[in-house]
Amino acid sequence: MASDLLSIARSGARVARTALDVTANNIANAKTEGYVRRSVSVAEVTAGSLNASPTGINLAGARITGIVRNADVFRQSEVRRTGSDAARASAEVAGLESVQTAIEQTGVYDSVVAFEGSLKQLVSDPTDGSLRAQVIEDGRTMAQTFNTAAQNLDAAGKGLRFEAQDGVDTVNRLAGEIAKVNLRLMRSGGDASGDQSTLLDQRDSLLQQLSDHADITTTINADKSVSVTLGGPTGTSLVSGATAKTLSMASAANGTVSFSVNSQAVTLSSGAVAGKAQALVELAGARTQLDTIAGGIVSAINTAQTGGVDLQGSPGQPLFSGTGAADIAMVASKGTAIATAPAGAAAGSRDMTNLAAMRGALETADPSGAVDTLLFGISSAVAGRTITRDALAAIAGSAQSALSAQAGVNLDDEAVNLVRFQQAYQASARVMQVASDIFDSILSIR
Repeated sequence: MASDLLSIARSGARVARTALDVTANNIANAKTEGYVRRSVSVAEVTAGSLNASPTGINLAGARITGIVRNADVFRQSEVRRTGSDAARASAEVAGLESVQTAIEQTGVYDSVVAFEGSLKQLVSDPTDGSLRAQVIEDGRTMAQTFNTAAQNLDAAGKGLRFEAQDGVDTVNRLAGEIAKVNLRLMRSGGDASGDQSTLLDQRDSLLQQLSDHADITTTINADKSVSVTLGGPTGTSLVSGATAKTLSMASAANGTVSFSVNSQAVTLSSGAVAGKAQALVELAGARTQLDTIAGGIVSAINTAQTGGVDLQGSPGQPLFSGTGAADIAMVASKGTAIATAPAGAAAGSRDMTNLAAMRGALETADPSGAVDTLLFGISSAVAGRTITRDALAAIAGSAQSALSAQAGVNLDDEAVNLVRFQQAYQASARVMQVASDIFDSILSIR
């Protein structure tokens, strides 16, 4: 009996010592990013077959069956999913804010209103040189603000594409690292050891980082390796076993971007890269509207110009050149070039028929109203997406908190475990001492 008692106590001491080591490791890694709290899995050791001796006592102590990571697969998946949605919303809002700033801060609306106002003032005296000069200057200023707005949008688009490409590069780097971790997990042979737990922590941390950039679907294989698919469950495989494919980005003529994995098209619906791509779509739409407004001004004014004569009685010539926001320009150098009088009128005519036609054409095009609508649409989109971003961030934070409560290290709990396992170790040592005393007593019997 003393021998059995000694082996039971030894197994208990081994379990308690390992549990102390695991607890100490938890405490040491309490602030380690991506670390998942460990615990020891213990099972009873039976000495014989219960079928052979159903009424016998079969006691042989305890044994360690492995190291358990206290992480719930569903909660980890929720953290990745909600975090990916929040990252997409945040990236999209940042991109829309850049579009809004590019147009608002250049003063396009104010310059259009000023140009329309100067044409209205010219009605008071169509032959006044200073009023004509003001029209030319306001037109030149308006054209320059359109140019600046277009340049700012181009710069914002270039920045978004750079950030999107950086995200694509990050996705490829993380995919390669996941493939390497997969290879090490496959070689570990499913051994539930502390080393494998470290690899699983690395795997899960890489997956979470990857989900911040793109929407991923994961499948955990029997050997603990992970298969990763981009673009939802029916998307394209990115990582399979120890092999990682390459995500690529291509830019279209309008500045929008598309993605492919090894030349196979893939649509990203969440993650920061998807947010940048969506912001580029919004930017391209804003740029098209701005070009349409600028082109409408050029067409309206130049068409009206050809229907009248200037102050010197010559046929009206175009005041503006260009077809869009980037190339619109005032080509007239003097106020006398404005064709306010109808065709056939004499030089210095005060007949404002053609000026009225010019103002009517501009009112029909309504550039100030179009710019106002454009700005309102962008600001409304920013406000709406900001609300969505904040809501998604709160959801992602709740999911992260739920996972941290389960997988994170609580120092108070670990302090209790230290005392508990220390007492268990001391108790097992005491049992071994008792077993030794019993054995010595038996030997001393004569």
